[in-house]
Amino acid sequence: MFAALFPGQGSQKLGMGREFYEGSAAARKVLDRAEEVLPGLLEIMWQGPAETLQLTANQQPALLAVSAAAWAAWREAGGGLPASAAGHSLGEWSAHVAAGTLALEDALRLVRKRGQYMQEAVPAGKGAMAAVLKLEAERVNEVIKDIPGVEAANFNSPQQVVISGLAEAVAEAAKALKEQRARVIPLKVSAPFHSSLMEPARQALAADLAATMLREPAFPVYSNVTARPESDPDRIRELLLEQITSPVRWVEILKAMFAAGAREFFEFGSGDVLSGLVKRTLPEASALALQTPQDLESALEGA
Repeated sequence: MFAALFPGQGSQKLGMGREFYEGSAAARKVLDRAEEVLPGLLEIMWQGPAETLQLTANQQPALLAVSAAAWAAWREAGGGLPASAAGHSLGEWSAHVAAGTLALEDALRLVRKRGQYMQEAVPAGKGAMAAVLKLEAERVNEVIKDIPGVEAANFNSPQQVVISGLAEAVAEAAKALKEQRARVIPLKVSAPFHSSLMEPARQALAADLAATMLREPAFPVYSNVTARPESDPDRIRELLLEQITSPVRWVEILKAMFAAGAREFFEFGSGDVLSGLVKRTLPEASALALQTPQDLESALEGA
């Protein structure tokens, strides 16, 4: 049994998706559709500059488009449906495109707006995020609970937690965490994602999502908010909104997928961040990033 994973922000790179475009008719069709919805997207993905691709409003639809293209290429090559799927933050939207919950065109428009709303929610420079390494999540929460303005945003692996919030609060938390022998790395992000500061973005996206049709997914898709598979379209709609201000419970999701029987994890799209997190969280499982048609062939040969 395999599980499908879909990456989030930070996995982008110039040139992503080009090999799928050139090597798969199904992937080319997906990327051409993305270009029709958001003219200029492919040029940003392939020619940049990197600073333009890095913008949240560009990064989110670009990552979704490449993940959808990789998934289309997988199906075209004879790859089967997963036992379950999950995406990290923005990647949860890609998972729902793969599962048929959301139409590609609708998802692209929505995540473009999602990125814009998230960027606008907090003035530039007012927010910050930092990765906390070599300290367990329980201890991180204990250290930051009395520091106003900072929250745990991502539980990525047993010893990697991302904190998010007001810049001065994140700096104070970083100092306190270093005193606990944690390694703290500031992240190059444009806003304090997955924190209560994103509430304006959640409210703004609600109207757009309310006007969009969602269908029951063709396979279980785990929610970042509940760490459980959700199938009811109305509940999925609620959780995609709640996700904006809630932490990503990635460790719990991976462990739940493993408990349900998944032993192989394939990451569809750009980068190999999630494959690395699988290896650090589930050493008994195998993980492979499918970034090119050649990667797909390797995965299918080993299936």
